[in-house]
Amino acid sequence: MICSLCFWYSHAQDSSTKPDYFQEFQNKKGVQERFDYFFGVPNRYLEDSAYDWQAAVNVYHNNAQKVKDSISITKYELMQSQLYYDIGDFSKSVAIANQLYKKIENLDLPSKKILLDLIDNNYAKLGLYDRQFEIRNEKKNLGLTDKVIFYDIYSNLGLHRKAMDDYIKDKLKTIREDDYFGQAQYQSNVGNYLLLDMSIPTALTYYKKAKGFIDVYLNDISREKTEQEISKGNLLKAIIEGNIGKCHALLKEYDIAIPYLENSINLINEYNKGKFSSDKVENTLELADCYLQKEDYEKAKEYLLDGQDPVKIENILRRNRLLAAYYDRIGDYKNSVDYLKRNVRIRDSLNRNESSMKKQQLAAVAGQEIEYSKKMMEQQKKDLEQSRSDLQAKEERINIVFISLIFTLLGFAGLVFAYLKSIKNQRLIADQKRIIEASLVEKDSLLKEIHHRVKNNLQMVSSLLSLQTKNTRSKAAIEALEEGKSRVKAMALIHQKLYQNDDLSVIEMQGYIESLINSVQSVYKKGGHNINITIDAEGVELDIDRAIPFGLILNELVSNSFKYAFPDDDENGKIYIHLRKNGGQGYFEYTDNGVGLPEDTDDRANSSMGIRLMNRLVNQLQSTLNIDKTSEGVRFWFNFK
Repeated sequence: MICSLCFWYSHAQDSSTKPDYFQEFQNKKGVQERFDYFFGVPNRYLEDSAYDWQAAVNVYHNNAQKVKDSISITKYELMQSQLYYDIGDFSKSVAIANQLYKKIENLDLPSKKILLDLIDNNYAKLGLYDRQFEIRNEKKNLGLTDKVIFYDIYSNLGLHRKAMDDYIKDKLKTIREDDYFGQAQYQSNVGNYLLLDMSIPTALTYYKKAKGFIDVYLNDISREKTEQEISKGNLLKAIIEGNIGKCHALLKEYDIAIPYLENSINLINEYNKGKFSSDKVENTLELADCYLQKEDYEKAKEYLLDGQDPVKIENILRRNRLLAAYYDRIGDYKNSVDYLKRNVRIRDSLNRNESSMKKQQLAAVAGQEIEYSKKMMEQQKKDLEQSRSDLQAKEERINIVFISLIFTLLGFAGLVFAYLKSIKNQRLIADQKRIIEASLVEKDSLLKEIHHRVKNNLQMVSSLLSLQTKNTRSKAAIEALEEGKSRVKAMALIHQKLYQNDDLSVIEMQGYIESLINSVQSVYKKGGHNINITIDAEGVELDIDRAIPFGLILNELVSNSFKYAFPDDDENGKIYIHLRKNGGQGYFEYTDNGVGLPEDTDDRANSSMGIRLMNRLVNQLQSTLNIDKTSEGVRFWFNFK
């Protein structure tokens, strides 16, 4: 059985069966048919460019203006705005869309959705993030979306971790296990936030999961897909593979990165034909950089000069920077200097207050989110009060009827007395609640201050150990002091995470482990950056009594791997850290593919400071440390409560 993707693709290659979308569009009768067809075709620029479509739409628009057909004028202007967006002229696109927004009440609901999506997307491309709130709020008021989201805006403003946390909370529980496209999109978006935050190995893990899901989605022959679904799936695959390539390029694995980047560009060319694509621009620049690093200058020049012209300032600057590097390496210093001067002129022309404007936008967005949250809470409070009021009114009517039939005036007076007493008790309870809440706030502040001071004191101890190291000539003593300093830093990091966290009782272990590894890498720089480290601890939280011994154990293991496991600075070195907690039970596993433990490990266990320390720390977690010698490297694991 041939899958629907293969069937469509084979037909797409046969010139005699290629659909002529542009001709079909022109054959449509009336503005509504053309409008529905224009926005319903997934790849309308398959044969004819966006400029051909634009010329035709402009003619229809002029004809509508001559006869003063306001409905047709509006619909053709919506098409014009979309066409300008597709070719990358976002300023013109949003200018047309904003004129239509002034008379949005005259549009039908599908046209309103198209218009608001266009304005939202244009504002994102132009960096006008604070204005997106108004548009998204309008979508919610019209029932086009359930709620106003902020995480993509926060990411565009540089708060990638906050954006990722908000996105995970919002999306994780809403995606079905059998929704392979949704799963791929979710894993890819989390990877995007991690890549922007420069957590490259973890981002790569998420992108590979996303690629697995999208491959299953596209190859699933049990579910028939429309042409639009196939196109959408392949575009997502292109973005995922491009990001996998970027990760490998950042890790200096250029031979691995190049095939992913090239395949991504080919998919974008096929399934996003005729439209401007920032992903294609970025992947092309990344390919050029890879070939420069491999000293294949002809290939680098081909991608730099034949690619799509970038629109974003950062992409323009990068292209000029790569061209300058290319001309410098081939000895054409005049052109090299020319492109460097172009970057200087671009930077000079940028608004010097760009940073302060970004801060203002961030403050505006944060203020809007707070205001939106307040309004939502106030609305919920009003709804709750109305519900209570309705329920109370109903109860009172029943009581009045019941009392009028059964009880005497004295019984009614007793009921009033009980009601007044209840109000008094409620007031007392409310006062006590306010006192308790104030006490809890004060307690949290004091705890944060304590953790902050403990962290500072531990840093002072670390600094003292550093000073002592400089005044010590014994190599063994220096190593012991460095190990002590590393352990102190591991404990200090626990207290730093605690006072930075809203919840003072637990520590989020994924971020802590990443920070700890960065700290250890700064001490053992030799070989540390060539090791591929995979961390699987997403969503795990530990209290301080478990986090401190765990951090010290992990500090010992990672330090030993950096010092002893890879003596030849092997670029294929891998470390895998797995941490899971389910209810009252937990599991930890640490493996590396280094040289492994020496044959006399069991004899050394009693004399080794590191192993004795780890055994005692594991005992604090009410468990036993297990060590397995594998064919490549070593594995440490234990269960804990």
